[in-house]
Amino acid sequence: MIKALAVFALALAALPALAEEALREGSENKASPLAVLDIEPETISVMGVSSGGYMAAQLAVAWPEQFSGLAVFAAGPWGCAQGALALALTQCMNTRLGLPEQDDLQGRYDAYLEKELVGSSKALAEQRLYLWSGEQDSVVDPRLIGVLADQYRHWLADPETQLKQTHSETAGHGWPVSADTATASTADAIEPAPCTESGSPYLLDCDFDGAGQALKWLYEERVQPPQGDGRGMLMRFDQTMFYDGGLAETGYVFIPKTCEEGAPCALTVALHGCSMSAEQIGETFVRHSGLNEWASENRLVVLYPQARPSLPNPKACWDWWGYDESSWQRDAPYDSRQGQQVQALKAMVEHIAGSDAD
Repeated sequence: MIKALAVFALALAALPALAEEALREGSENKASPLAVLDIEPETISVMGVSSGGYMAAQLAVAWPEQFSGLAVFAAGPWGCAQGALALALTQCMNTRLGLPEQDDLQGRYDAYLEKELVGSSKALAEQRLYLWSGEQDSVVDPRLIGVLADQYRHWLADPETQLKQTHSETAGHGWPVSADTATASTADAIEPAPCTESGSPYLLDCDFDGAGQALKWLYEERVQPPQGDGRGMLMRFDQTMFYDGGLAETGYVFIPKTCEEGAPCALTVALHGCSMSAEQIGETFVRHSGLNEWASENRLVVLYPQARPSLPNPKACWDWWGYDESSWQRDAPYDSRQGQQVQALKAMVEHIAGSDAD
């Protein structure tokens, strides 16, 4: 009896410490509001892989005044699906129906432009564009990236100096990384997929730094290769304030120490592909894409928004065919300024740049 009372007394004495530890752990796991930083307006870009590549193009075409650069990995042309899942599957992933016709895509763009559902053609003509594809891609026909390149050649003021297209003969479907990138932090090193394969986590060991190549093209002389001595922090933020619906509750943002301390910084939005959200592969993409190493060295903030799995979207793809809106409106303008996910992503950018208070 005395022994039991002693154990009970020890348990009571430990409660305050346990409660404090639980509170601390809960605070660490709770996503904070997205920070507001000093972002230079002319240095904002967007990039993405697979469905994230399609969404990145939608965002860049909708708001070219805001996004000076676009990088697309393993995806196809803007407007490809035209609101139809069947078309997305048979002409924008595999190409059983043939490649998309440029006249059809341009007609969609012209109709949006007339209704002011996309940005000005003058601003679009000034963007810089980086494209990457793998010849062994069995998910998205690698020829589709060429359709996007041709599309932008029609839009850009000087395609020879503004557009760069890289093609790997050995790569499958995903985001290419070098072995050094994947094991940059031995504490949480990951095993990338073989370069020729298309499987989780869709980071491909191609001995090619896709993040660095894209950033060097989009930002030219502004960025320098990482030396390993840059500092920064990857943080979780609450996405529900931007769109309480088709997105995950939590997104990620990498903030270099210099940016956190108030230095003016650039910003890139990095969009994961299908089956690459944090809910599916943990923090693999947001930690091991290679972007953070370049970011910490170059005063570059990296925003990693997160889609979520759902019944109409089990693989947590970004909405590039209309799943998030087609159930309640016909001919949903998901790929325009009125698209709900497009608006949510733009709102995140405006918030972190402090322009939503203007």
